[in-house]
Amino acid sequence: MSDPDPSALVACRNLRFGYGERRILDGVSFDVPRGKVTALMGASGGGKTTVLRLIGGQLRAQSGELRFDGQDIGTLDAAGMYAMRRRMGMLFQFGALFTDMTVFDNVAFPLREHTSLPEALVRDIVLMKLNAVGLRGARDLMPGEVSGGMARRIALARAIALDPELIMYDEPFAGLDPISLGTSAQLIRQLNDTLGITSVVVSHDLDETFRIADQVIILANGRVAAQGTPEQVRASTDPLVQQFVQARPEGPVHFHYPGPSVDQDFGAGLSA
Repeated sequence: MSDPDPSALVACRNLRFGYGERRILDGVSFDVPRGKVTALMGASGGGKTTVLRLIGGQLRAQSGELRFDGQDIGTLDAAGMYAMRRRMGMLFQFGALFTDMTVFDNVAFPLREHTSLPEALVRDIVLMKLNAVGLRGARDLMPGEVSGGMARRIALARAIALDPELIMYDEPFAGLDPISLGTSAQLIRQLNDTLGITSVVVSHDLDETFRIADQVIILANGRVAAQGTPEQVRASTDPLVQQFVQARPEGPVHFHYPGPSVDQDFGAGLSA
């Protein structure tokens, strides 16, 4: 098991995690370099969101080591975990905005929750973050009054409110029209470079994700199937990786979830 790269913000070594007898991660190791965009990809159920939850401390690995800026996440107490999470931002699927709060109050929420800043300064920070995502003029709207693409951008403004070192994106492109998708992808790349942060993007959108990512990690069967630049991953000869990047319906990933045979469930007559 190789030592973590000292330049990595997040380092995973031999991570194992499962639900009951179902193994989700079975010896996963990789590094997330500082200042880069790392994409976590793979078939549904491959453990991508689980990795985000492990990094954020919502879940604890059953074995292995997971470090954030050199700190072993698995050994942190509640106070240590709380302090670590202040250094992270999270963009949930579909934004997860508070529906009974205005756009302004949604973005202000982490500032009011985690700091004692005066309200005048909170106002200035919120407007700056909204301006960064192009939505300063939408400050007084309610979440129900904005489009899906705008909701993601508002959620992104909230995620960067505390100037985190790491932002994690869980399916940031799901359900977006092509214009909103392209805008969101470009924004992730621009904010990463402008703010000097580190980004981890979980996505199934191959083209847009490959376009903005510095590193791509393909998870499959509980392990890392491929890792490298988008060009290196596309050139992989691994059949499973090729099935994923070429969107082939047939390959190592089967349509049917493993289970009893048709004969066992329905009797030999049905398959005759």
